[in-house]
Amino acid sequence: MATTMNLGKSELMTMATRSMQTELSPGDWNDRQKLALTCRALYDAGHDSGLAGQISARGTEPGTFLTQRLGLGFDEITEDNLLLVDEDLTVLEGVGMANPANRFHSWIYRARPDVHCIVHTHPLHCAALSMLEVPLQVSQMDIAPLYDDCAFLPDWPGVPVGNEEGEIISAALGDKRAILLAHHGQLVVGATIEEACSLAHLIERAARLQLLAMAAGEIKPLPPRLAKEAHDWTLTPRRSQANFAYYARKALRNHPDAIDTTGATA
Repeated sequence: MATTMNLGKSELMTMATRSMQTELSPGDWNDRQKLALTCRALYDAGHDSGLAGQISARGTEPGTFLTQRLGLGFDEITEDNLLLVDEDLTVLEGVGMANPANRFHSWIYRARPDVHCIVHTHPLHCAALSMLEVPLQVSQMDIAPLYDDCAFLPDWPGVPVGNEEGEIISAALGDKRAILLAHHGQLVVGATIEEACSLAHLIERAARLQLLAMAAGEIKPLPPRLAKEAHDWTLTPRRSQANFAYYARKALRNHPDAIDTTGATA
């Protein structure tokens, strides 16, 4: 016989959150593997733009981070060909060079000690929306994790290889998890690689939805209280881990060479 039909929404949400802690597996990948899987998953999701874009994660030592080698596309990244670099982009481990545009990652990591992973890409719909010089509008439940959590940089500072661009982009991002960069693309940050990977998938979907909705009529806003509730509910660490595990399994089916799966579980 049912025992929960008279419970309130907050009680049911609390119960579900507790169940997620025990029933959803976080997976068993190290940071190098997670980063390689993120590259492959986002490649499959349309985030590739030749050699443009960078995905990085903090290293174990202060002032260091892992990122991909310049010259390789997202679909070519493996756990073994990632680079460990310092804030000057000097390669500490690995062969090759980092993308010079990784410089603004150093600025973001300095400004945001809460950030463990940065994803910057030029996916089709984010890039198209960026050409209109309008902010991202979050008005649909699936993309609620971005509600009131996406900044907007209306002015293009040029190719982001200088310290000036690092200062501008990190300042414009502020304390948000995402930013739409006019005439450029998108950037998301996460407390974990899993969170950043999930948000990168969502911001491209959000841009696509916005373009479709703008073509049909006027976008109506979400009720703020419910939107905030949805934002917080969908951004718990365990949900981000579950999302990532799904993206990782898909990536591994398409790209079994991305990581050494010996001993890894999902």
